[in-house]
Amino acid sequence: MKIFYAIQGTGNGHISRAEQLYPYLQKHGEVDFFLSGSNAQLQTPLPIKYRSSGISLHYKTTGGMDYGKISKSLSFNIYKEAKALPVEKYDVIINDFEFITSLACSLKKKKSIQFGHQASFQSKLTPRANTFNPIGNLILDKFVKSTDYLGLHFESYDKNIYNPIIKDEIINATPVDHGHITVYLPQYSVSFLSPYLLTQSKFNFEIFTKEVTQVTKYKNLILLPIDNKTFTNSLIQCHAIITAGGFETPAEALYLKKKLLSIPILKHFEQECNGAAMKKLGVTVIVQFKLTHSTEDIVNLLMQQVSYNQVA
Repeated sequence: MKIFYAIQGTGNGHISRAEQLYPYLQKHGEVDFFLSGSNAQLQTPLPIKYRSSGISLHYKTTGGMDYGKISKSLSFNIYKEAKALPVEKYDVIINDFEFITSLACSLKKKKSIQFGHQASFQSKLTPRANTFNPIGNLILDKFVKSTDYLGLHFESYDKNIYNPIIKDEIINATPVDHGHITVYLPQYSVSFLSPYLLTQSKFNFEIFTKEVTQVTKYKNLILLPIDNKTFTNSLIQCHAIITAGGFETPAEALYLKKKLLSIPILKHFEQECNGAAMKKLGVTVIVQFKLTHSTEDIVNLLMQQVSYNQVA
C-alpha cells in the first residue's frame, strides 16, 4: 500500500504528530510525506518527498496575526502545484489541514481523509469561541475538503473525534518540578515579553524562540532555540508553562498535570476556539499581555492549579 501524508507546516504540532504516527503507518505500507508552509521551526527526521511554500502564517511581535505578510506570502503557483502533485498514485491520502493536497484531490477526484486537530471542527459539537470571525469559521469549515474526517481534540466531542495523540516521550516520562516556567509564545517577540518576566526574579523562565540559535542566559531568563527534545524535557521538568492557544503543547501539559496559562494568538480563530475548550477544562486563558497586567497578575494567574485526568 502506498500512503500519502500531507503536513501543514504552519506550526510545529503537525510535524510532531506525524513523527509519532510514522512507525505505525509503516506497518501498513510505504509512506511519502508532503510538507507545505514555512512556519515550522522543527528539524524533522521524516522522509519528506514533496515540499511547498504553501500558505504560511505570520505574526506581529505583539501577539496578533500579520495579515499583510500572510497576503504577500501567498503563491500564484498553488493551482499549478496541485495539478502536479501525484496524489493519483497513492492508495490512501491523509491530509493534516493542507490546502494544496485538498485541491489536488478535488481536481483528480481522489478520496482523502482529513486528519488532525482542525478536522475536529467539521463537527458542530466542537467548542467554538464567542468572537465574531466569519473568515475564521470559513477557514475551519472549508479550507480542506475531504471525503471523510478523523479529528483530535481535548475531549471526544463527537463520534469522529478522539483524544490527543501524546508522544511516547511524554507518556513514558516521570514529571518532576525543577521550579522553572517554560514559555512558548511564538506570536510575541522576546523584547516584548522580557519586561514582564525580568521583574519576577524568584522564577526562572525557559523561553523557546526562533530568535536565537544557541542557549542564551540573561538574569532569570534562558532563551533556547526551538528543538523538540529540549522543549519536551523542559515541559516534563517545569513548574508551569505559558503557551499560546495551539493544541499539542496544551494537551501534553494537561497530560503531565502541569500548571498552564494559555494566551491564544490574537484574531486566530482556531486558537480562540481552543481557548474556549480549555476554559471548560479549568485552564486559565487570557486574551493577551497588556501593559495593565502587572507581572504579579500574570504569575498569579499562572499559579492556579489545573486538575485534568481525561487526556490519554
